[in-house]
Amino acid sequence: MIDFKAPETWHAALHRLQQNGIAHVLATQVTSAGSTPREPGARMVITDDAIFDTLGGGTFEWQTITAARARLKEQRYGFSLEAFSLSGRSGQCCGGLVNILLEVFPGATSHIAIFGAGNVGSAIAKLSAPLPWQLHWFDSRSNAFSEEFQHQTRLSRHLLQDPALSVAELPSQTHALVLTHNHQEDYTLITALIERDDLASIGLIGSDSKWASFQGRLKRDGYSKEQIERVRSPIGRIHGTKLSNKTPYAIALTVVTELLWLTDTPSPSDTRGLEPKALRTLLDEHSTTAS
Repeated sequence: MIDFKAPETWHAALHRLQQNGIAHVLATQVTSAGSTPREPGARMVITDDAIFDTLGGGTFEWQTITAARARLKEQRYGFSLEAFSLSGRSGQCCGGLVNILLEVFPGATSHIAIFGAGNVGSAIAKLSAPLPWQLHWFDSRSNAFSEEFQHQTRLSRHLLQDPALSVAELPSQTHALVLTHNHQEDYTLITALIERDDLASIGLIGSDSKWASFQGRLKRDGYSKEQIERVRSPIGRIHGTKLSNKTPYAIALTVVTELLWLTDTPSPSDTRGLEPKALRTLLDEHSTTAS
């Protein structure tokens, strides 16, 4: 029996890529005139190395893919409009005209690893939802993750079985937060994290006395001063002051604020939608076609 796997549709790919924080382009045929391979509403999704679905094939589709990948490479995020005459620019014989809207999504700008799915970890995950971060969320308890996060974009949940292996698989320049339900698990994670010299930051939840205890253990276990000083603890301490309101939500607010400073990078472009001229052209062509 042949195991046939259907190709991934554009909407399934769009959901997966946004869920995983991967840069991609949604190409939509918004207008057409004359004979064209497909009608307005046809869509395809394009990444650096894959395409999902089709606008009808032919040279104009290849040119659409090329234009989309050029925008990904140049980090030109936002909207742009491409016009194709199917007897001219595209070298096709249909003789029609299509306008393709390219929506370029940047994916995740930063990777955040959250170790611990308790009240504070859950609050951090919820507050981070609108931000352009890819969250890698771990917990050693299989029932720790609330179902409300099942469909949150740019968030992946993992069962923490081998802390050293989970840490080893984190992307370079990840910001790690350690806030599990178990102090020994926290310590094991901290030792694995400080052995990696390519992580962007390492944060540990807890009191000053907890961190003092950890520092003593790390020194006895042979870790260097430089490695130990890479750990930021307690996390969420704004301007060196302690938080008086220690509810999970308040702690999460300060932690996310701290991460905003740590991850702050200038936007590669200031895209505010389609240029007025391109929008007017699109509306004029649509009006002519409709009449």
